[in-house]
Amino acid sequence: MVQAAKDQETGKSGDDREPTVHNPQPAISDPLLVIVGPTAVGKTALSLHLAQVLKGEIISADSRLLYRGMNTGTAKPTLDERARIPHHLIDIADPDETVGLAQYQEQAYAAIAGVHARGNLPLLVGGTGQYVRAVVEGWRIPRIPPNLALREELEDLARRDGVAALHTRLAQLDPTAAQRIHPRNVRRVIRALEVCLVTGQPISEQQRKRPPPYRILQIGLTMERAALYAQADRRVEAMIAAGLEDEVRQLIEAGYGWDLPAMSGLGYVQFRPYFEGQVSLEEVVVEIKRATRRFIRHQYNWFRLNDPTIHWFDVSHAKVEKIIDAKVRQWLTADKDARGTHARLPQCEPVVE
Repeated sequence: MVQAAKDQETGKSGDDREPTVHNPQPAISDPLLVIVGPTAVGKTALSLHLAQVLKGEIISADSRLLYRGMNTGTAKPTLDERARIPHHLIDIADPDETVGLAQYQEQAYAAIAGVHARGNLPLLVGGTGQYVRAVVEGWRIPRIPPNLALREELEDLARRDGVAALHTRLAQLDPTAAQRIHPRNVRRVIRALEVCLVTGQPISEQQRKRPPPYRILQIGLTMERAALYAQADRRVEAMIAAGLEDEVRQLIEAGYGWDLPAMSGLGYVQFRPYFEGQVSLEEVVVEIKRATRRFIRHQYNWFRLNDPTIHWFDVSHAKVEKIIDAKVRQWLTADKDARGTHARLPQCEPVVE
């Protein structure tokens, strides 16, 4: 069996959720293929193959692919790949723009509907767990726009009294949300407090789910952790060779500051001390590799290997692509009676042999 992920970080799955969007109501038999897994595991290659052979279109579920001008550091699909296979929700915002979770969810549902209307298969592909689950589980995101003044007040409280005090306040107002959110995740604690204080209702009561009526198959890609880390390290080195330093420099020269969410992402924020003359490029590379490993552990908190809704496959197996291809084709041609339910998928599959 696939072994449970080790060394997982304590951060739980989150819900920094903004204005809600109601799910569309497609036919219950409309399929949605979902491909998830940690960074550098091979999701892009598999999705391109499946989209090619199954007449599919790819919908990105990666928060870092949203931004224009951030290509190398995000391992964005190339222009050639995007010309061969239609892609959606890539390059939809400038680095100084904010794409809230509700906005992403709304656009993802619209993209899925468009793919279905064209008679094609939508593939939701990415490693941003919050994005995937918001779509697949039908999160109902609180319709509360950001209150910047309140956020600043809560941030001041955290600086003055400590993050534990902020979390204690949340526990008093919304014990359920406080139990789900790690005390050190200040951003999520503040968002939960914000929603509660503005609406007078706990955020946990506003986050009920309404799964969309798609027929969903989730494919998870994984591999032995040491091998995955080594593969991620090689990808970081390839990004450096491909000009990541120049890409970051161009963004800074264009006026995008380090305080922007886009610029605080993996592969970008690690360059700040370098451009400020504090560290060498070699040290930047080491830090990006270290941060990437932390990020992988965090992704396995979202996509757990014992999740019964995900079919996991070890990509180190020589024939994994063919096996997954057969699995997806079997799902697509399933008996019509089986299509009429939004059932949970069976238990996690064994590593392919």
